[in-house]
Amino acid sequence: MLNDRLLVELDDDAAERRTGGGILIPATAAMGKRLAWANVVAAGEHVRQVAVGDRVLFDPEDRAEVELSGRTYLLLREKDVHGVADPRAGGEGTGLYL
Repeated sequence: MLNDRLLVELDDDAAERRTGGGILIPATAAMGKRLAWANVVAAGEHVRQVAVGDRVLFDPEDRAEVELSGRTYLLLREKDVHGVADPRAGGEGTGLYL
């Protein structure tokens, strides 16, 4: 990866969601703007606040898709990341550092 670019892989649950009542909401359902979670697979040399293996929150409309070895990944700029999940959060707070 070059400069401030991130290569991310969407979480498995990004395609379909299930409500608390058990109703399945397909990915094609029209809703308001919703952010998505992804795992960072690779990072460029100028990325400062995100590391490989981090789980990031981003706007799925600001993305570019790429297929590598039969798998689909997304390309993002570091500035397009809205938050990073804190894996050390033990149930207190939001578990995010923004």
